[in-house]
Formats: sequence, C-alpha cells, structure tokens
Amino acid sequence: MSPTAELAVIGGSGLYALLDGATEHVIDTPYGPPSDAVTIAEVAGRRLAFLPRHGRDHRHPPHQIPYRANLWALRSLGVRQVLAPCAVGGLRPELGPGTFVVPDQLIDRTSGRAQTYYDRGAVHVSFADPYCPVGRRTLLAAGAQRGVPTVDGGTVVVVEGPRFSTRAESRWFTAIGGTVVNMTGHPEAVLARELALCYSSIALVTDHDVGVPGGGSVTQEEVFRVFGENTARLRELLFTAVAQLPADRDCACGATLDDIRLPFALP
Repeated sequence: MSPTAELAVIGGSGLYALLDGATEHVIDTPYGPPSDAVTIAEVAGRRLAFLPRHGRDHRHPPHQIPYRANLWALRSLGVRQVLAPCAVGGLRPELGPGTFVVPDQLIDRTSGRAQTYYDRGAVHVSFADPYCPVGRRTLLAAGAQRGVPTVDGGTVVVVEGPRFSTRAESRWFTAIGGTVVNMTGHPEAVLARELALCYSSIALVTDHDVGVPGGGSVTQEEVFRVFGENTARLRELLFTAVAQLPADRDCACGATLDDIRLPFALP
C-alpha cells in the first residue's frame, strides 16, 4: 500500500526531526528526490508527514533546496495542508530573538531559483495573499492556547543567501515594508499555491538583523542556538495546530487551479 498523509510540516533550520514512532518513506518525483526521506506518523488522529527542508544533516543550502521536488512529493502523498516553520531575522526593534510571527505577506528578493511548475502553457495563479487564511488563524489560535505569544501578520523579505544581509540592505528591507528576513520562504509558498495546497508559515525570530539599531553582525551559530532553545515550544504549537486544522478545506487555496487548463496532470 502506498504511504498517505493529509497534512505536512516542512521543518526549517534546526528542526530536522519532529515525529515519534514514524515510518520513513523515500520518494522520487519528476523533479528529482526531495530534500530527504519523508516521515509519516499519526498525530491527534491525523496522518502527518514531516520533511526537513535542508535535509537532516543540513546539506542543502537555501538556494539549492529542491523546492519543486519537496512540494510535489508531499502532494503525491495526499497532503493538502502544509505548515512551514522557519528561522528569520527581525527587521524591527520589537521583534527580538524568540518571537514568533505568523506572516501574511512576502517580498521575493531571490534570483535564479526554479519557482514554477508551469514552464509551458498559460498557467497564472493568484498570489495576492501568499498564505492560507485558515492555516494562519489556526497557528495564531494554537499559539494562544499554548501560551506562545505570536505576532499576527507581517511581511517576509526572502533573500537569495546563503550570506546574511549588509546593514544597508537590511535597512532597505525595513524601508520597503519588511517585518522579518528569511532565505527559504520563496519559492516554497508559490509552489504550494501552484499545487492548490494550503500553505501557512510560522516564523521564529532568531536575531535582530544588522540594520536594526543596536543589531550586531548575524552569525549562523547564534541562529542555530536560538532556534534550538525554542524547538520545544515550536513543536507544541505545531502539534496543537495540526489537531485543530479543519479536515474539510473551505478556503480559496484548493480552488486556485479551477478553470485553468493544466499542461500536465497533478499527482
């Protein structure tokens, strides 16, 4: 019998394992293998898949993550709702290390990444609101229930990486409306939309970015340390959200491809 799951968590930097007693599945896709094997277990009566975005040994840098393979693999398992935790730098003084943000917008500053499944045929998806509204509400409610304060809304500026920003870039990101800065939020979000998946992000601030007054130089060691200190809180928040996500989707995400003629069949 083929493995199946209805929900998925894509783990970011520092979150390489999530599920206890899970079965592991190696999956191939038309876009090559995903970042790592997918693990599946039952959580709160739901079949949940977990995929570490960078691989369990963090072997995929942000600009080389197989984003298309990752989202395709999850959809092929039956996944229709995705929760995507990630590490971010805070672009505002009030967003210090340990703050959780549930973003509602993003700005793409990446370059050279494969960011669509539709290289042929006229397929243009709506992306005005990048994140699922139901998933966002569920994450915010889960945070409140678990006593994990979460900021409602914000704009993720997604940079190419793998380097961190200069001070001038960081100040510019704030000036154009950025709330936090990250290296992996795009094209992950738009690929999920192109597959008619619900996609919601929960961003953990690991540092003040260098453009914030008083912000020091960002280091990889500091990012990993802060994320590790908050992994238990993040895990509780995610499991609570998984239990509360509605089984029947009534948002617009699932209807994204309605009335569009696709150049190939989706899994």
